Amino acid sequence: MVGSDGSAEIVKSVGASRSDSAQPWTQLAPDYEKARNRDDSLDRLVEWPAQRECLGDITGRSVLDLGCGNGGKLAELVRGGAGASVGVDISGNFITTRPSGLELVQGDLSELDSIAALAGRRFDRIMFLQSFGYASDPVRTLRAARAMLADDGFILLTRTQPIRYALERAERNGTSLGGEYFSRGVYSYRSGWNDQITLTKRPYTMSDLLNVFSGAGLWIETVVEPQLSEDARNRYPHKQAWMDKYLGILIFKLRPLPDHKTE
Repeated sequence: MVGSDGSAEIVKSVGASRSDSAQPWTQLAPDYEKARNRDDSLDRLVEWPAQRECLGDITGRSVLDLGCGNGGKLAELVRGGAGASVGVDISGNFITTRPSGLELVQGDLSELDSIAALAGRRFDRIMFLQSFGYASDPVRTLRAARAMLADDGFILLTRTQPIRYALERAERNGTSLGGEYFSRGVYSYRSGWNDQITLTKRPYTMSDLLNVFSGAGLWIETVVEPQLSEDARNRYPHKQAWMDKYLGILIFKLRPLPDHKTE
């Protein structure tokens, strides 16, 4: 996920156990929610409004939020008219006040097939809001999500603009933007939400994302790159300066390819 200061996603290392992958996010979850609730949070100002618009009319629609954090966004959707919905997060650090029709489940989005609460369920909207970097096998996770889509359903998936990470690494390492953009080496850094916790990131390119979507049998209906409103730019010039440098996020609306085999 990306915090209000633009800090990067927590990514599970390949081969890590569920307990290993849960530990850093369990520690960081309260810090992330605190940052997200700030008045100048990019999530509040840019990301969530754009994500909400892409979801369209959710009245009576079932929603699955994979990597839902504390479940606050999904609760807002249910209160706004969404049907029976489920949120899954590895931390288990959920809100205590929940509207009727909202179920929050502790689970690993890399192992969707093993989450009992999802067995046999179908959803009109499936969301990966800055959570997809957790997946140890991205194609497998997207295929599992695709199998849970109802007729005419879609997946809403957001990821940080990959150039942002390449620029950060180039600045830190004194290297070139292109060299870092195509680098396959992982890197570690202190969390922007809690500088006592070190996170590890796997870099990715635009072609990586497109190939994952294709491999999972999905096509891109819409891509959005949300920006600050004029009012927000004037109120929070430091956030506009960050967006000018690091670009922000990509929002993908994904639908299943017809007759795509996912064996």
